[in-house]
Amino acid sequence: MATIFKTLTNNDIASTKTLLHEAIPVTGTIVSGTYTADANIRNYSHGMFQSVYDYPYLSSSANHIFDITCGYSTNSALSGATSVQNTKKINLYNQMAQLLSGYDITGSIQEFDRDGNIAAGGTKLREVFFLNVARLLSKDEVKKQSFYLTLATASTPATPGGFVVLHDHGASTNYKTNSPAGEYGILYTSSVGGPTEGTGVGLLYYQAGIAVISASIFSGEFGNNGALYDTASVDAVLTGSSISASADGVRNRWSNLDFNNTTELNSTIYFCRANHSEFNYSSNPTYLSASKIRVKESTIDSPVSYITSVGLYSADNQLLATAKLSEPLKKTPETELTLRVRLDY
Repeated sequence: MATIFKTLTNNDIASTKTLLHEAIPVTGTIVSGTYTADANIRNYSHGMFQSVYDYPYLSSSANHIFDITCGYSTNSALSGATSVQNTKKINLYNQMAQLLSGYDITGSIQEFDRDGNIAAGGTKLREVFFLNVARLLSKDEVKKQSFYLTLATASTPATPGGFVVLHDHGASTNYKTNSPAGEYGILYTSSVGGPTEGTGVGLLYYQAGIAVISASIFSGEFGNNGALYDTASVDAVLTGSSISASADGVRNRWSNLDFNNTTELNSTIYFCRANHSEFNYSSNPTYLSASKIRVKESTIDSPVSYITSVGLYSADNQLLATAKLSEPLKKTPETELTLRVRLDY
């Protein structure tokens, strides 16, 4: 325990922030096809969403990677009383819109806007799929302009326009901030012969780790109920099938997902300065023998100490953190030392 304390001033303290990124690939073989009977896919009795794991979900080593669900607005032409799970699909849309889009000045839930310019009105995304990436993968947020989702959209992927890539193009400098959930970017298409090149067909909320994807990207036939390509259109599946069947359709058209996550590492750096006249004596009781300093051969020798650790204390001298040096540093009245202590959180 220290017996002499030195106060750190504002000039001795610096704060930094570091962003760490990790590349995350989620292939179609993981999402659909690796495990027999979709053992890594979990459906729930409430029928509100479907969870995807990297291993069979009953395994102790399984990791939850994302959820899929769908919904539509009350203003959608699909919102009819005869639709399967109609109320749940409307409630899901409203719940996600509350979280991600918020409310207008009248207190009404704002629909998802295709270009993010909510105040200007414009085209709304009223029939959508939601892809909610687990925090295990997205960490603190999805890195802007790193999201690439490849999906089969036509009835035969081998034909022109059979695949579409959704990408948050230009989002590193051109992202939106008018969401209660934080920053988000527009997902654009980048296919040939499919949906119009560069069309905004979704929204990606970076801090929430949620992608909102318009059902309009799927043309022709839409796979569901475990079949890669079924004979039903996406509208027919959204109205005539359960949420889990609609999620099956997305999974069966999944080719690949690539994005970089972001971990925000905050650090406080303390510059602990030992001037020439400071810390030349050890507080270790064994430093003295018969009231004499052990490391001195004669009375005219300079005192010597060895610094082995640095303690950070509160204002009332309570030890809060300890930093250990890799090797002892010799300290004499002829030397001055500055020890850099970094505290990450």
